[in-house]
Amino acid sequence: FIQSNLRDMEHSSESAKKLVGDSYISQGCNSLRSADNAIKHLVEQRRLPQQGWSDLNIERCLNEIALMDSNNFQGNVGAGEREGRVYSRLVQRRNYHLAHGMGRSGDIAANQPKAAGSALMCRITEGLVLDVLHNAGCNKTQACLVLPVATGMALLTSLLFLKQSAPKADVVIWPRIDQGTCVKAPQTAGCHLVVVEPVIQGDSLVTNLQEIEELLRQYGDRVLCVLSTTSCFAPRTPDKLVQISKLCKEYNTAHLVNNAYGIQCSRCMGLINSAAQQGRVDLFVQSLDKNFMVPVGGSIVASFDKDTISRLSQTYPGRGSSGPILDLFITLLSMGAEGWNDLLKQRKQVYTHLKSRLQEVAVTFKERVLDTPDNHISLAFSLTQANYKEGTQLTELGSKLFLRNVTGARVVTCAGSSKTVGHVTLQHFGCHSNTYHTPYITFAAAVGMTEPEVDTIVHKFSQILRKISTVV
Repeated sequence: FIQSNLRDMEHSSESAKKLVGDSYISQGCNSLRSADNAIKHLVEQRRLPQQGWSDLNIERCLNEIALMDSNNFQGNVGAGEREGRVYSRLVQRRNYHLAHGMGRSGDIAANQPKAAGSALMCRITEGLVLDVLHNAGCNKTQACLVLPVATGMALLTSLLFLKQSAPKADVVIWPRIDQGTCVKAPQTAGCHLVVVEPVIQGDSLVTNLQEIEELLRQYGDRVLCVLSTTSCFAPRTPDKLVQISKLCKEYNTAHLVNNAYGIQCSRCMGLINSAAQQGRVDLFVQSLDKNFMVPVGGSIVASFDKDTISRLSQTYPGRGSSGPILDLFITLLSMGAEGWNDLLKQRKQVYTHLKSRLQEVAVTFKERVLDTPDNHISLAFSLTQANYKEGTQLTELGSKLFLRNVTGARVVTCAGSSKTVGHVTLQHFGCHSNTYHTPYITFAAAVGMTEPEVDTIVHKFSQILRKISTVV
């Protein structure tokens, strides 16, 4: 369709020149030709453009794609029950006239005969994501699938897929991380979740490799997989992926990695890449909203084996919404490679700045930033009860920050109540451990955050501490 556009433009430009003038139309045609060539390269290469596209060029591309779907054919009459009919013009515009979604009933990655444009957008987006994964540090990744569900459902989909290859396996070995989704997904998949408590090393909570190996021996063929984690809240650190992958290879056990917001962190991506090279990693799952600043509702499942992703796509029941893919497609074209790389560099700078500013506050209030050198996203700031006025509830710090328009900070007292999900009960839910010693508050240096925002957060945090502290 791009070549056709170029040919049609050449024909129509001759007529236009007679109306406006040769030089003016030639200049305008050069601009159109440049835009068409950009689309041509995108379709051929399926890689991030070096520079981000303008909104006008992105919308032009989307309009071209939409015109390839049957519901937008001039004179089209649908005789079926699902023909891309959309009642609201507002909804139609919101979705750029793309109404058929993605996939077919037997394969979420299949192309739809009635939606060539939507299918093309999905295939291009998968290529863009693969390019991003490679550039972010996971250059051995062979294939990926963008799913129209958030991270928890993507983990569930992955677990159900693994069960098809090992229907009698019902045990998931899980190094503990206190996030409800990780507890629910395996149980919803009909599995028995075996919790591995972390080991305390200094301030860090690290993977208990010895217990994982003992459980692999104990449960044998009953083990469906080890469900490990990269991105996490300090003082929890990324799991020892390389060592876990070696154990999974030795014991012929699947390895599923929860990499929810790890794409933005080169350390997380490097760990996954090294683990796949030295051991076994079957699938790794990540969130769209946490990594690419799009609305909640999409995820990426990736693998180092193309056939694995092909078979996984065939287990998804029914079609899916193309909304999350559309958001990602627009965002990645808007960023371009330069914009994406700039965001990654900025995030690292913000992490360093956040750590430095929190250390300044810690000195003032006789606290400390917990030493968790392997966590390159999240930081934990100690909260010593004796340093604050009598009657102070440390948990109120979070609500006080929220009232001052600071969201996302989490207070963990390490003496909280337990939480039960299904057959699993986690003591002191929130601190990833039954025995951690220090109350704290966490802050994350996530993609898109800026240094001025860090300064605002630290300023408001300091104001709150000053009102309740007994040491200043």
